[in-house]
Amino acid sequence: MNQPAAVLRFRLDGTGHGLYTEAIDLSRIGPLCIERASHVEFDDATQQWQVIDTRGRRLHQDVSRRACLRWEHSHFDGDDAA
Repeated sequence: MNQPAAVLRFRLDGTGHGLYTEAIDLSRIGPLCIERASHVEFDDATQQWQVIDTRGRRLHQDVSRRACLRWEHSHFDGDDAA
């Protein structure tokens, strides 16, 4: 099954949210407010890459950075994304 490169959802108040991509020039529809949802960093103690949310909570970890980036994209751009 093919998944779109990015998903943009709109709330009832008209605000949109989703992972930022340059596939669509979103600045053409209005001013942007971009907030980071998480970051990927290496943990020396566990010797694994981690996806950390803005509150400092570990959401996912893997020995592969690429796997963490894929998980991050799937989690924040998936059907269950807030």
